[in-house]
Amino acid sequence: MSILLFGVSHRSAPVSVLEQLSIDESDQIKIVDQVLQSSLVTEAMLLSTCNRVEVYAVVEAFHGGLSVIGQVLADHSGLSMGDLTKHAYVRYSEAAVEHLFSVASGLDSAVVGEQQVLGQVRRAYASAEANSAVGRVLHELAQRALSVGKRVHSETAIDAAGASVVSVALDIAGRNLGSLSGKTAVVVGAGAMGALSAAHLTRAGIGRVHVLNRSLARARRLADKIDAAGIPAEAWTLDGLPDALADADVMVSCTGAVSHVVTLADVHHALVNVRRDEVTKPLVICDLGMPRDVDPAIAGLPGVLVVDVDRVQHEPSAHAAAADVDAARLIVAAEVATYLAGQRMAEVTPTVTALRQRAADVVEAELLRLDNRLPGLDTAEREEVARTVRRVVDKLLHAPTVRIKQLASAPGGDSYAEALRELFELDQTAIDSVAAVAAGELPPISTEFDDAQSSTQRSAE
Repeated sequence: MSILLFGVSHRSAPVSVLEQLSIDESDQIKIVDQVLQSSLVTEAMLLSTCNRVEVYAVVEAFHGGLSVIGQVLADHSGLSMGDLTKHAYVRYSEAAVEHLFSVASGLDSAVVGEQQVLGQVRRAYASAEANSAVGRVLHELAQRALSVGKRVHSETAIDAAGASVVSVALDIAGRNLGSLSGKTAVVVGAGAMGALSAAHLTRAGIGRVHVLNRSLARARRLADKIDAAGIPAEAWTLDGLPDALADADVMVSCTGAVSHVVTLADVHHALVNVRRDEVTKPLVICDLGMPRDVDPAIAGLPGVLVVDVDRVQHEPSAHAAAADVDAARLIVAAEVATYLAGQRMAEVTPTVTALRQRAADVVEAELLRLDNRLPGLDTAEREEVARTVRRVVDKLLHAPTVRIKQLASAPGGDSYAEALRELFELDQTAIDSVAAVAAGELPPISTEFDDAQSSTQRSAE
């Protein structure tokens, strides 16, 4: 097993570091390509969300691969290697598998048990696969991770509350405003996160919604959907933010932009010049972007409460019940053991196949010798001799080949394959050839895990 994970997340780094590491869609492809330029890395996949940046790679050497990935991310972020590694975590082999299964299950999310991360893992793989960055190892790992995530959500109540970063942030807003019922909301960004925010606001009984987006057409599409649900909604471009905030009680923003979308001047203008007599009216701003959409200085304005991802993850509602978390971890542990056993068995299979091919070649050579020594042997007699010899060889090989697959499934099982190669003087080139043929072409990854709530490249966990 040669899977290496290098990651930084909300659990290991402050928001400021995550902002520097933030990677947009176009940069994801570039970073994976840079990692693969090293001969030490043969496959790579980048998982980038509002709360994490993780590179999963198949490497020829642990330290060399680690250095390559770390340097690429350091160059991208502008951080020194020393500063980056202070906040990074590294997992190798079995630990990397366990981590990805936990991530896909929502166990490592800011809101434990949320489902959006399933779609994010699927898209991370799809992007890498589309750019020929993955082979069989990461393909099988990603497929199994998605399967594990789905199993956790279907067999436990870890997501029973349906919590997400959006829902928790709006719960905080509702508490500070007394209620969201009848209030006016501003949604900045008309992508999937904007749609998810609108859905939560609608369920909370919001009275009116202003949708802002760089593209007015996209803002109108989301506003029309909100209107169809019975909530008055208007579409604006981002230039209209100060006016949209004129009567707003709550704002939600998660655009994935690389710079602040909501400036101090925007909010100050809305509070002082537009709202006028309503200066004391509170305004809750939910900044769920990474990098942050909202200028941090806005938090210092009177009457304004800024709710960010860091605040969200410290809310009690962001944590699933302990019993459900424990049940999910048991599933993950069992799935990790099954996956690793399967991988170890798969690794020994080419050796077993090469052994059987070697035996078949020996049988054919001996039958040819028999033909040369006994040219008068009739066809029926020759075929009976051939069947007998093959049966003897098959019976002799059956027990050891079955047993070696069983032994190989246990930790350290690769040593048995090595012993088999030594005992029978098997040619490594022949084994590699069998493995290459077995690899073949990768089947397409399943898309059944892509739900409507997670169809954005930059959705928060």
